[in-house]
Amino acid sequence: MPFYETVYMARQDMTETQVKALTEQLSKIITDQGGKIHKVEQWGLRNLAYRINKSRKAHYTLLEIDAPAPAVHEMERQMRLHEDVVRYLTLREDKLSDGPSIMMDKGRDDSDDDKPYNKKEAA
Repeated sequence: MPFYETVYMARQDMTETQVKALTEQLSKIITDQGGKIHKVEQWGLRNLAYRINKSRKAHYTLLEIDAPAPAVHEMERQMRLHEDVVRYLTLREDKLSDGPSIMMDKGRDDSDDDKPYNKKEAA
């Protein structure tokens, strides 16, 4: 079976328990059709790059899936119909990662992202 990574964003006014319940509902779709959920990461409430449906924040969740394509298509169909899912993206992967995702990696340093760009340093 192929591997997939799905990231979905849920509305900001949902509680953590509601987001976990939604994740369990989506996971059940996969497992009922013979797939496996290898990893679930709750990235929490994060700022959006731009407004989506009058919201500036969303709850992000990552699912790493080993499932047949029809199971993934059904999960995507359910996310499209669910009013609490703002956006989702599913990618097919050659293999699943072993450790935490980049978003969950505590050793990651994003401090340079907030510094203003200096033309002299780039030259």
